Amino acid sequence: MKKHQEVIMQQVFRAAACASIALVAMICIFLFANGVPTIGKIGVSDFILGQKWRPNNDIFGILPMILGSVYVTLGAILVGVPIGILTATFMAHFCPKGAYRLLKPAVELLAGIPSVIYGFFGLVVLVPFIRDNFGGTGSSMLTASLLLGLMILPTLISVAEASLRAVPTSYYEGALALGAGQVRSVFCTVVPAAKSGIMAAIILGIGRAIGETMAVIMVAGNQARMPQGLLEGVRTMTTNIVIEMGYAADLHRDALIATAVVLFIFIMLINLTFSYLKGKVVQQ
Repeated sequence: MKKHQEVIMQQVFRAAACASIALVAMICIFLFANGVPTIGKIGVSDFILGQKWRPNNDIFGILPMILGSVYVTLGAILVGVPIGILTATFMAHFCPKGAYRLLKPAVELLAGIPSVIYGFFGLVVLVPFIRDNFGGTGSSMLTASLLLGLMILPTLISVAEASLRAVPTSYYEGALALGAGQVRSVFCTVVPAAKSGIMAAIILGIGRAIGETMAVIMVAGNQARMPQGLLEGVRTMTTNIVIEMGYAADLHRDALIATAVVLFIFIMLINLTFSYLKGKVVQQ
C-alpha cells in the first residue's frame, strides 16, 4: 500500500513540476512570438536606443523606460539593502526574544500589504514630504526609489535572516573563543559565511523592484522622457505597459509586448548573474 502511495505522489509531484515548466514555456513563446518580430519591424537600435516614445507618430523608443527602470531599481537597492541586511542581522543575533515576537510578524505583515496600499502611502506621505523638503512636484525618481526600497525590505529581511540562522553556531562560538566580541564575531564570521543567501536576498529584491508596477505608477510621475534628475518624473517599462495597454492597438500594442520581452530578458539576465555569482561563492 505504501509503495502505491509513493508512486502516486511521485506522479503528482512530476505533474506539478511539468505544469510549472509548461507555463513558463508558454509565457516565453507568447512574448517572443509576438514581441521579437515587432522589434525587428521597428528596428533593434531604434527600439532599444530610441529616446522618444510617440505612439501616435509610430515612434517607439524605450530607452527612457529602460533607464527609468534601472535608475529606480538602483535607488531602491541603495535604500533597501543596507537596512534589510542590518535588520536581518539584528533579528538573527541581537534581538531580544520579546522584541522578536513583535518584529517578526511585523516584517511578515509588510510582505502581505498590497502594492496599491504602498502606492497610496507614497502618494499621501512621501510625495508631499519630497515636494516640501527637496522641491519639485514630489512625484519623482527619488520618491519611487524610496518607496520601492521600503517594499523590498520584507523579502530582503526574511531571506537574509534565514541564511544567517543557517550558518553553524560553531562559527560564531569559535570567534568568541578566540576573543572577538559579539559584533565582530557576527560581522566577521557569520555574515561572510551567509553571503550566498544574502546575495539571493538581494537578487530577489532586485526582481521585486524592477517588476513593480502599481506603486510606481502612483509616485513616479510617469513622464515618457529621458530621466532628468532625482526630483524629476520617470516612467519604467512596467508602468509604460500598464498605462497604455488598455487603449493600444496594432503596432502600438505589439510595441508594448516587445517592451515586455525586454523586461523579461532583464529578469533572465539578473537570474543568470545570480547563478554565476552563487557558483563562484560556492567554489570559494
